[in-house]
Amino acid sequence: MAPTTSAPRRTHVGALDGLRGLAVAAVLLFHAGHLRGGFLGVDLFFVLSGFLITGLLLEELGRGGGPRLVAFWERRARRLLPALTVMVASTLLLAWAFARPDLLRYALQDAPWVAAQSVNWHYIGEQIGYWNASGTRLFAHLWSIGVEWQFYLAWPLTVALAGRGPGGHRRVALVAMAGALVSLLLTIRLGAAVDTTRAYEGTDTRASSLLLGAAAATAPVRNAVSGLSRTAVDVICALLLAGLFASWLLTGGEKAPGLFQGGMFAHSLAGAALIALLARAPDGLAGRMIGSAVPRRLGELSYSLYLWHWPVYLLLPRPEAGPAGWGWTIVAAGLSLLAAVVSKATVEDPIRLRTGWATGRRGWAALAAAAVVAAGLWAAIPRPRPGAGTVDVSRLSQSWPDSSRQETGGRTHAEGLTPRGGRPGRGGDAGGLWHQRHRGAPRR
Repeated sequence: MAPTTSAPRRTHVGALDGLRGLAVAAVLLFHAGHLRGGFLGVDLFFVLSGFLITGLLLEELGRGGGPRLVAFWERRARRLLPALTVMVASTLLLAWAFARPDLLRYALQDAPWVAAQSVNWHYIGEQIGYWNASGTRLFAHLWSIGVEWQFYLAWPLTVALAGRGPGGHRRVALVAMAGALVSLLLTIRLGAAVDTTRAYEGTDTRASSLLLGAAAATAPVRNAVSGLSRTAVDVICALLLAGLFASWLLTGGEKAPGLFQGGMFAHSLAGAALIALLARAPDGLAGRMIGSAVPRRLGELSYSLYLWHWPVYLLLPRPEAGPAGWGWTIVAAGLSLLAAVVSKATVEDPIRLRTGWATGRRGWAALAAAAVVAAGLWAAIPRPRPGAGTVDVSRLSQSWPDSSRQETGGRTHAEGLTPRGGRPGRGGDAGGLWHQRHRGAPRR
């Protein structure tokens, strides 16, 4: 293979961890209601995944032979599945103990699709609008994990075929860019719908971000940025970062003009350029700032933090009136961070560092046991009745005549809808008001 197309041995770039930390912070702020364009942080996750995975595959090709696909998929499974399994099982237990009945019922419905890594297509097929129904779904955020897993299955095969022999990097770059453009065209067409969930959660439409990151990992792009001076890299990185931050601050939610007509694509393209430049000069001024301690540590926790934050947000009681304030956000983010730290220390790190119980057959046995426990838990938890927890009992009791109260012995027929624990503001007496505020009932 020609020198210009061989992949150098990869070194860890702390700035990319920092960039991941900034992305997860944007997502957490968006879901707390403080950063309307923060959902674009998910696009940055996709670009980073495409870049890192493609770089790894091309590195294996550069060493001769070809990428060991089975070993690649095994590494992805070991890296991502254990933490996901623990989070899903724990969330089901917490929902059974504390959540409104509708949250528990939908979580039980969605869990098998989460296990199959296809919950995004489940939501699309069931017409569960992401933008107006995610507040009823504890696993709504896992649509993006499904998209990444589907990419992990298909893209390595493409790289293995297109990346062999002289000119392999160029072919991979061309395939990635062509695929990204096709994905953009699909997004433009499907994004014109009233409900943009199909465009937002579809693997084909979101592939553009992953493929732009993949293209950034190829030799043609690396060669294009290699001639830039350190000063030029810092200046361009500063401009790109300013553009990303501005898009997070100024994008007015999913209805922002042009978002699905090229806006998300432009955001991902800027992210891909930034990543390529940071990989070119990780020790430059921009690389040192982005890779400083706080964003880098946050980036190292980003996977578990992303997994845990949405269940915490939904299960933690919010203020009854108006949007959640900064006090609630700090508590919710702090609890999410604590769960992420525990998950990383007890699940992710032992498996990543090949601690005794996590190696070889014992590691797979532990994963299988966790999966069996999660499946058993899912099967054992009683399914709430449809409609449970969605009636405003207080309004019913006020509107019924006194004779009706007397005939029922002071009890209303709706009391059976009170959720486990019967805590105010968690279900039963507040469930109907919650639905009125959030309009979260999925369309069937």
